[in-house]
Amino acid sequence: MPTQLGAALVLTEPEIRELLTPAACIAAVERAFTSYAIGAAELPGVIHLDIPDARGEIHIKAGYLHTAPWYAVKFASGFPGNSVAGLPVNGGIVVVFDARTGALAAILLDNGYITDLRTAAAGAVAAKYLARESIGTVGVIGTGAQARYQVQLLAHVRAFDTVKVWGRRQEGAAACVADIAATGMHAVVAETLEQAVADSDVVITVTASRTPLVRAAWVKPGALIIAVGSDGPDKRELEVDVLALADRVVADSLPQCRRLGEIHHALEAGVLQESRVTELGQITGGQSPGRISDAEIIVCDLTGVGVQDVAAAAVVMEAVRP
Repeated sequence: MPTQLGAALVLTEPEIRELLTPAACIAAVERAFTSYAIGAAELPGVIHLDIPDARGEIHIKAGYLHTAPWYAVKFASGFPGNSVAGLPVNGGIVVVFDARTGALAAILLDNGYITDLRTAAAGAVAAKYLARESIGTVGVIGTGAQARYQVQLLAHVRAFDTVKVWGRRQEGAAACVADIAATGMHAVVAETLEQAVADSDVVITVTASRTPLVRAAWVKPGALIIAVGSDGPDKRELEVDVLALADRVVADSLPQCRRLGEIHHALEAGVLQESRVTELGQITGGQSPGRISDAEIIVCDLTGVGVQDVAAAAVVMEAVRP
């Protein structure tokens, strides 16, 4: 049961996992994107803090959905070196406030679970509107927790036959494949990046790469590429030619993608014009169409926006304070 800190609730990760289910998170994140696109949300810029000595990075994101009873501030950290010591790589906390008074409402000690699930929920929302109805193979580039979450939540909106996983370390890819296979899905290790991308109907990139990994020549007609890992100005997972090739380019937040993500690099390189970019919320809200044809190549750049955190936190709050 939640504990109290004065008038505020304190919830731990196991409690949050019980309350925030994948299906509920997907639905909440979809509504949040729609609200953001129609101007019914407040989304300040991301605060990014690097800890060079430990190769750590911290993101602070906040948001408010108009008329909602709460607003939230999220602190998420990533320390990749922790894996060597057997410690969690990612961590986090979400602080929820009463939107009427500003009073502290809850401290969600989620250890990064809300970030993980809402990030994967955004990928599922993108696939719901932008993937072909019939898909066979999913290519995943990256082997961390988010790779697993993306596949898990994708299965809520599309059926597929095979998952191909590529990682820099063979043992990491094998472990990821084993975890995915344990859920009943058919998963295999891709020996090369090209194998992961070629013939995949949906390609999901979930790395912290600073150099492009996916080449335009590998992308099949009709593919959806969901780019998740590039959440900083120096990160990139796609060659800019991939965005130049795409028939459609979709952003979670165009103002944010001007500074972060794959769109940021393509704009700088001059191979993409802003007029070609649609926000995901315009599609979920019906202002712009989703996939138009099975042959379209679509890139969706998900840099992560604060309204996703607020939406996910609200699901938890509504469960404990209906």
